[in-house]
Amino acid sequence: MKIIVPMAGRGSRLRPHTLTVPKPLVPVAGMPIVDRLVRDIAKVMGGPIDEVAFIIGEAAFFGNDVIRSLEALAASLGAKATIYRQDEPLGTGHAIMCAAPSLSGRAVIAYADTLIRASFELDQTADSVIWVKQVDKPEAYGVVQLNAQNEIVSLIEKPATYVSDLAVIGIYYFKEVAQLRDALKEVIDRRISHSGEYQINDGIKRMIAEGKRFVTGAVEDWMDCGNKQVTVETNARMLDHLFTEGEPLIAKDVILDHSKIIHPCAIASGVRLSNSTIGPHVSIGAHTVVENATITNSIIQSESEIRNCTLNQAMIGNHVVFDGSFTKVSLGDYNVLE
Repeated sequence: MKIIVPMAGRGSRLRPHTLTVPKPLVPVAGMPIVDRLVRDIAKVMGGPIDEVAFIIGEAAFFGNDVIRSLEALAASLGAKATIYRQDEPLGTGHAIMCAAPSLSGRAVIAYADTLIRASFELDQTADSVIWVKQVDKPEAYGVVQLNAQNEIVSLIEKPATYVSDLAVIGIYYFKEVAQLRDALKEVIDRRISHSGEYQINDGIKRMIAEGKRFVTGAVEDWMDCGNKQVTVETNARMLDHLFTEGEPLIAKDVILDHSKIIHPCAIASGVRLSNSTIGPHVSIGAHTVVENATITNSIIQSESEIRNCTLNQAMIGNHVVFDGSFTKVSLGDYNVLE
């Protein structure tokens, strides 16, 4: 089994947190988004993962440190990491085709801006499974259209009239992913594009037209990481899941000095909390110091200093110094104080 992860986007909606770190490496519930996504897929699939192919962007932004972290992620699953680059943002189908040498055999394709909780068995008779989630406003999503046998017969992007309420979440299984590769090659060769971009849906539609059997897979929870607000919400929801599942979330060497933690929270190694109340739904990265603060529903990354403040629904990056009693500030592009 292979996992193919297109992750070349810059994540502009999550600025300033993605000015220096690619969005898939932003931590949620104590772990980078891409790490948690790949690990959860591997857990759901059950069998061994042979290869994880990552499609990343230009070297100026996705440098050697990013590559090393992705290689370590694959190695932790006993898999080989293969790195491909998409130097131009030419769509989801183009991104997948950047990994053409890896597109053979059984594979899951998963876009690295979403997290799931799921437990299911694959339909072994299907050529492909597209994971979906029932939504209240299907007109805002890409949805699948089903026939009487609950097989997928089409995909419709943001339908103006009701087709179904099953939204595509961006995770796909292919029994033979080479069939998608060949379909997308034809799409690109024939220049079938949308605003200059080649989309995975056009490859899937060609497969359906050729008689390939597509079915849906349902997830228990689908969590987005598109912008700051929804990422903070996803952090809270994921912490709830992990706490319920009994996953260890608090490092053993966290220093509590007249402080308390209200679960669920994820607090990394080397964190020191003084005269503070943390939680619920707070993630704090390694070696961060928090003093005289009350923090709820927030993400704070590594090696930061947070003092004299009350924070709720906050998202703070690495190496930040924030003092709530400040009188002098130095803020760069895309920073927001509310």
